[in-house]
Amino acid sequence: MQGTTVRRVGLVLAATALTGVAACTSQEFSGTSGRDDRAARGRALAALRAAERATEDAESARVESSTTMGSLMSMTADGTLRWSDGITGTLTIRYTGGTVADTMRRLGTPSMEARYLPEAYYARMGEKFAEQTDGRRWIRYAYKDLEELAGSSGAHLGDQMRSTTPNQSVKLLLSSGDVRKVGRETVRGRSTTHWSGTVTAADVADAGLRKQLTGAGVTTETVDIWVDERNLLVKKVEKARMATGLMTQTAHYADYGVEVRAERPPRSDTGDFEDLMRKQPGRP
Repeated sequence: MQGTTVRRVGLVLAATALTGVAACTSQEFSGTSGRDDRAARGRALAALRAAERATEDAESARVESSTTMGSLMSMTADGTLRWSDGITGTLTIRYTGGTVADTMRRLGTPSMEARYLPEAYYARMGEKFAEQTDGRRWIRYAYKDLEELAGSSGAHLGDQMRSTTPNQSVKLLLSSGDVRKVGRETVRGRSTTHWSGTVTAADVADAGLRKQLTGAGVTTETVDIWVDERNLLVKKVEKARMATGLMTQTAHYADYGVEVRAERPPRSDTGDFEDLMRKQPGRP
């Protein structure tokens, strides 16, 4: 296999490891005085902090998501994730559009299984790809090595993989200067409260999240979340302008507390991405 193809596929898999109901906007922050506005914001922040705690304490959930990144990629993902000690879980990822989908189809891998363990991410490739990697169907990406994959932005891929949890969107909204309560809505049969806001990367208090946004070239992002009566995130929609185009991601969360399993693939059937790269022409 040509080195450029292996590198391109490697970047694709590293990038994709990263994991509505209309309503009228309420006047939550449109009080007649600054005191009313401050009180409304205080209530909003208290509600969001409750959602952050409840979602974090739940430790695991079933996830369904769809992501579009300009003309580069469209994909869906579904499975279970646990975030009590790093990120652990198994997702089925399907490439549905863009240049990435074209590349993966040519490699005979329009969809793949992804397994997340505390120290590395594993991607199961198709038989066509395995023919060119000594018959190994799995590729292992150590988080500590990911910074070498994509130049300046690659340094943040490991952090993105390990911190992609439902309460991440709540943390983003807590940094928003215009967070507002949109209203009550029903999402997949569950009664929820819809919150919305615009986040500026420079204002994000969480250093890890701020690094993720700036590393991807994001300056502002709109975030919408739907929270149920147990303060658990039911749905989130994030939109941001990135170097690769407009990014839109929608995710639904259910079955909080679900048991999560992610077994490490057999070593004999696994190739380390760094080892594969070293075998490519032009690599030391």
